[in-house]
Amino acid sequence: MSFLKNTKIFSIYLSQIFFFIFFIFPIIWILIMSFKEFRDIIAYPPRFIFKPTLDNYSEILFGPGGIANFHRLPDYVKYLFNSAIISGGAVLLATVLGVPAAYALARGNIRGRMHIAFTFLSFRFAPELMVILPMFLIYTQIGLYDTYIGLILAHQLICLPLIIWIMLSFFQDIPTAIEEAARVDGASVFLTLRAVILPIAGPGIASATIIAFIFSWNNLIFGLVLAGSDTRPVTMGILQTMTFDQIKWGLMASAAMISAVPGMLIAIYLQKYITRGLTMGAVK
Repeated sequence: MSFLKNTKIFSIYLSQIFFFIFFIFPIIWILIMSFKEFRDIIAYPPRFIFKPTLDNYSEILFGPGGIANFHRLPDYVKYLFNSAIISGGAVLLATVLGVPAAYALARGNIRGRMHIAFTFLSFRFAPELMVILPMFLIYTQIGLYDTYIGLILAHQLICLPLIIWIMLSFFQDIPTAIEEAARVDGASVFLTLRAVILPIAGPGIASATIIAFIFSWNNLIFGLVLAGSDTRPVTMGILQTMTFDQIKWGLMASAAMISAVPGMLIAIYLQKYITRGLTMGAVK
């Protein structure tokens, strides 16, 4: 019996290791490729023993010639700043609008509230290519093309439905007795939401913002069509490594790794708030 139990545990751990390697292998491969020279990247069979170089990162961050010829801000760094402004602004606006909306749908006596919630979610069902052409025509007519405001508003199609649906489930799991106790003490609806419900729903807000930020950061279509030379996001910056005659694989790999850093840092930073909310919530 003990042997069978140990065998089952071993198989579970082995399967977890297998799936971890399966999902993490592309990231490891891109990381290794970012430290290779071009001749090592295109070598066949693949070279696992090579002399690492930082030239790819140097050219991405400081331009051709590296830091020695650093005279102006490279385009890729500008793309990082643009993505930070667009994704950060989109998540902030979606949080300000989505959290009260989710609370109203969870607690309000609204006729057809679940249909309304499903309508918000349906914005994520439709392919972006269905709405991008009308948005392009509208943006060019009202002056929102190649502007941060226009891209932030466009990214609400990504962030707002995610935040509303994630927060809706969190608000529904909070016992109504807590709100009723606050009402007995004389708290208004807005005070109850701000001082009682939001601290409890902190883990949900953190999770929703992380997911919304990652989806917004990785979006390509909106930046490809609605952004110009001043507001191109980092996903467009990665495409700049593809020229008419070749693909600069080393630069593309280093650009991809750099673009992944902000999302990982935000996830790591907000993870402590998620853990703290799960262990110190008022419900527990």
